[in-house]
Amino acid sequence: MTGVALLDYGAGNLASVQFAFERLGARVRRVSDAAGIDAAERLVLPGVGAAAWAMGRLDALGLSDPIRAFPRPLIGLCLGQQLLFESSAEGDVPMLGLIPGQVIPLTPGPGLTVPHMGWSALSDLADDPLTEGVEDGAYVYFVHGFACPDGPATLACARHGTPFPAMVRQGNRWGCQFHPERSSTTGARILSNFLAIDA
Repeated sequence: MTGVALLDYGAGNLASVQFAFERLGARVRRVSDAAGIDAAERLVLPGVGAAAWAMGRLDALGLSDPIRAFPRPLIGLCLGQQLLFESSAEGDVPMLGLIPGQVIPLTPGPGLTVPHMGWSALSDLADDPLTEGVEDGAYVYFVHGFACPDGPATLACARHGTPFPAMVRQGNRWGCQFHPERSSTTGARILSNFLAIDA
């Protein structure tokens, strides 16, 4: 049975993420200290809310440097993907710095509201273990007001007026801007793919 360490730093959506992995047969344990991170087979960085608050919690708990040094598969979900980048315009806060670039606000437009809440299609999927078996045009569920910058790390895009990175990868670190635990069979496939990555 594959082991997953779910980082518990006070962010929401822990229960739903844990349940989604357990439905796939994973053994999930919550960790909240450096020793728990170091011992993890693979690490999940969830997140709901503001970047400045999340980074403040990670720093206060002494978790930022262990996350940066983690050598095995790591995935950031929703805000967790944004935290992988260098900085965020939301509070002008430095973040984990594992992927270059600054997270910026989504821009509202005709018929578009911010935050972006609801189902949007994935497109321009790159060949990667995390996207294995995921079809172009598959729908996933988003709740966010900020978006990561496009670049070499982008694995898939979605649109809210303009395209934005929906999935990213830099080395052993992956991210999903959406909530795979709320994204039906597509989300389950992505989480299953993460469990299958060689740790």
